[in-house]
Amino acid sequence: MPANNTNPANSANLAALCADYWSTSIIDIHPGSIKVRGYPIQELIGRVSFPQMIWLMLRGELPNDGQASLLEAALVASVDHGPHAPSIAISRIATSCGLPLNGAMASALNALDDVHGGAGQQAVELYASIAARIETGETLEAAVEAGVDTFVAHHGKYLPGFGHRFHPVDPRAGRLLALVDDQVAAGVIEGQYARIARGVEALLKQRKDKPVPMNIDGVTAVIYAELGFAPELARGVFCLSRAVGILAHAWEQRGRHERNKGPMPRQIPYAYTGSPERHLEHD
Repeated sequence: MPANNTNPANSANLAALCADYWSTSIIDIHPGSIKVRGYPIQELIGRVSFPQMIWLMLRGELPNDGQASLLEAALVASVDHGPHAPSIAISRIATSCGLPLNGAMASALNALDDVHGGAGQQAVELYASIAARIETGETLEAAVEAGVDTFVAHHGKYLPGFGHRFHPVDPRAGRLLALVDDQVAAGVIEGQYARIARGVEALLKQRKDKPVPMNIDGVTAVIYAELGFAPELARGVFCLSRAVGILAHAWEQRGRHERNKGPMPRQIPYAYTGSPERHLEHD
């Protein structure tokens, strides 16, 4: 005979199973009640900034003022880098093809992978590998050199977070580094990852006999590492920031009522590198 589901014990077991089907420590919702990490949402609204809310959602506790200030600075600095940035260009192209804003945003965000958008995560991983060497007793200089050499051996000569194909000196980097130094002086962060990043910068200058300055990915990686974010979250938080620029460009493009714009003007030729004209043989 089939099990009697009206049995109180069976009902209790089913209720327990259903309760654990999705389990989360992030949010607790019941009729008339929404608690985020234990805080009633009405107590957060109007009292907690968006960067603080991001921290609370990802980390479980609210940041102090210095931590929130650094996170906000990294978010502000990364919102946009012009329509030649692939993610921004994709948002405009997608909008001109008729996609709604959410579709254009999704298309653009999907481009933020290892090559475009992944350098921050990769730089945090590089810094963390150097920090691990320092913990074993290596000097900063020795750890930086070994860490850089190991990274290059596994990933190629491109070093994430340093140099820029567009800016001789990234205008965002200096300001962010100054804010990092302020929070080190205030005791908010320890400063180890800032020292590591500057050590990498010094090593590259020595090896290449010319400056290879930190770019925004290198400095925001310092910030995320100093604040204790896992490397993968460095990319996730960058995506939150860049989503603002993506949305702004998609909305601007929407207002221009231009249809089906491609990645390049029709008047500009492209290079065809395939076979010359050929034909099928006739029977």
